[in-house]
Amino acid sequence: MALSEVYGGRLLRHEPSVGAGAQILVLTLFAIGFGLGPTGWLTGIVFVLATWAVLTRALHRSWLTSFGPANRVTLVRATLVGGVTALVADSFESPPPVMALVVLTAAALILDAVDGKVARRTGTSSPLGARFDMEVDAFLILVLSAHVAASLGAWVLLIGLMRYGFVGAARLFPWLSHPLPSSTARKSVAALQGILLLVVVTEIYPRVPATAMAASALGMLMWSFGRDIRWLWRRRALLSPV
Repeated sequence: MALSEVYGGRLLRHEPSVGAGAQILVLTLFAIGFGLGPTGWLTGIVFVLATWAVLTRALHRSWLTSFGPANRVTLVRATLVGGVTALVADSFESPPPVMALVVLTAAALILDAVDGKVARRTGTSSPLGARFDMEVDAFLILVLSAHVAASLGAWVLLIGLMRYGFVGAARLFPWLSHPLPSSTARKSVAALQGILLLVVVTEIYPRVPATAMAASALGMLMWSFGRDIRWLWRRRALLSPV
């Protein structure tokens, strides 16, 4: 094996640890700046350990020899999402720093439009990178929906849980796990979830319009999932089990 391959493999394994270190630094800064409490700390640490373990295992099982610039962007996003998660968890005990929550979420949503472009331009697209990106997106929406649900009602959680429900259903019905064709509508709906929830998080709108925005997000998501499920259902007889 070439020396560069050995070095690349070691660097690849260290990337999740670097991300974990950055996440702990963020939590420390939150503790100093915002008085992050025990619940926020514990949640943040659990997020760090889970992200490190899952990403390390995924990298070990992949064919990648370099983490790649796009995955580094996604790792930065994961760090931001970890910060959002800690602040939201802490908000159940004390009022959250809304501005910090909004800035972190906005930065994570903006970077979501960056990592895919970086992957395509550098020729470093990979199944692991796409899955990493998707999981970070899904978890951010789950955390935001949990935060909004605290003020608007538990029904908002459906926004964050729907994707996980779909994954769970695919375990029982394998035809749901087949790849879907690329869809601009699906991507647009996914992006709007984060934007609408972010607007609600800013607390600049009273309850009625905030509820309308969250309901619109849920309605669009139900339409998008329903559209995909119908496509898969109609083709289930042509699709072999996964």
